Parts: sequence; C-alpha cells; structure tokens
Amino acid sequence: MHKIEDLKIWQKSMNLTKSVYKICAELPADERFGLISQINRCAISIPSNIAEGAGRNSQKEFTHFLSIVNGLSYELQTQLILSMELELISEEKIKPILKDIIEIQKMNFGLQKSL
Repeated sequence: MHKIEDLKIWQKSMNLTKSVYKICAELPADERFGLISQINRCAISIPSNIAEGAGRNSQKEFTHFLSIVNGLSYELQTQLILSMELELISEEKIKPILKDIIEIQKMNFGLQKSL
C-alpha cells in the first residue's frame, strides 16, 4: 500500500481535476448533462483510480489501475481538445490543462515502469 498524499502523480491529478472543474463551469449550461458531465467524470476518475490502485494489495493491481489512468488521461485530453475545436473553451484556457495532462501521462508511464 502507498500513502496517496505522498504520490506526486496523485497530487498533480488532484490539481488537474480542480482545474477541469473550474473550466467546465464556464461551458454553456446546455452542455451540463453532456460534455461537462463526461469531462468532469473523466477528470475525477484519474486521481480516484490512482488512489484505488495505491490501496490495493499488490504492485500488479496498482499497475492495472495505472493503466486505467492512462486511458482516462487520453480520454480527457480528447474531450478538452474537442471542446476547444467546438469553440466552447478558448485555446488559451485549455493549453495549460493539456500540458498538465501530458505531464501526468509521462509520470504515469514512469511509475508503471518502476513497479
């Protein structure tokens, strides 16, 4: 078991989730049950899966949850890029979040390799 508060990837993904929730608050209200819901669920699933994997009994199980995180990070990246291409969010606001997602993807890959 790992102490999640000490995991930098968990800390970074928690900050990412907060940023995503803030940016989603700026999306049109008619997207509340569509894209906003999907983006928020995806974002919160990243630190949640890191935490669940960290709490498991083996490195193999942890690695499995980190592989889920990898897929979620690419899903979130896609949804945010789509939001930008649909002109729902400006590129200026999305770029720092996309940069954070890429950093989390790299951290995740490195953590998986170390396990």
